[in-house]
Amino acid sequence: MINESRVKLMTRLAVYEGGEGKKNMSIGSYFRGDYISVQVIRSVICGTAAFLLVFALYLLYDMEEIIAGFYDMDLMGIGKTLLMRYAVFIGVYSVITYIVYALRHRQARRRLRIYYNNLRRLDSMYKKESAGKKN
Repeated sequence: MINESRVKLMTRLAVYEGGEGKKNMSIGSYFRGDYISVQVIRSVICGTAAFLLVFALYLLYDMEEIIAGFYDMDLMGIGKTLLMRYAVFIGVYSVITYIVYALRHRQARRRLRIYYNNLRRLDSMYKKESAGKKN
């Protein structure tokens, strides 16, 4: 005879495994610090590329003024300002990335804990059924 509660639980587990479970399992396979540090490093690389792209677009936009006043520019001052803006941008971006991925890791671990508890419940249902058949 089909156990209706077991079928419902198996369906719920299968839906989870096919959907967000894949992502949560890949996140859950990392230690918290490792997962967050990998994501922060990736975001620093992407943030640097974005900063350079925005800077290049700025240079192209103001090319006429830059060329006209090139000899009157304080290149050291511009370099320091640019480096300071880059440091602030990357610092803020890294902090935001840290917070976001720490929350994602915690949520994935919580969902995986529920998933594993449901697997244990399913296993106990099977054991109870097999013990009932032996008697």
